[in-house]
Amino acid sequence: MWTTIWLGWTLAFAVFETIALTNRRDEDTLSENIRRLFRTRTSKVGRAVFTVGWFGFSGWFLLHILTETM
Repeated sequence: MWTTIWLGWTLAFAVFETIALTNRRDEDTLSENIRRLFRTRTSKVGRAVFTVGWFGFSGWFLLHILTETM
C-alpha cells in the first residue's frame, strides 16, 4: 500500500512540475518556489540557510539509504 502511495505522490509531482515547466509562467515550479521561500536571489542568509539545509538533508539521506538507519 505505501509503495502505491509513494508512486502516486511521485507521479502527481511529475505531472504538476511538467505542467509548470511547459506553461512558462513565473513562480509555479518547485525550484522557483524554493528560491522565493529562501530568498536566494536577494538574501545571503537565505542562501546560507538553504545550503546548510540542502547539504544536511542530502548527507542524512545518503547515510539513511546506505546504512538503513533512521
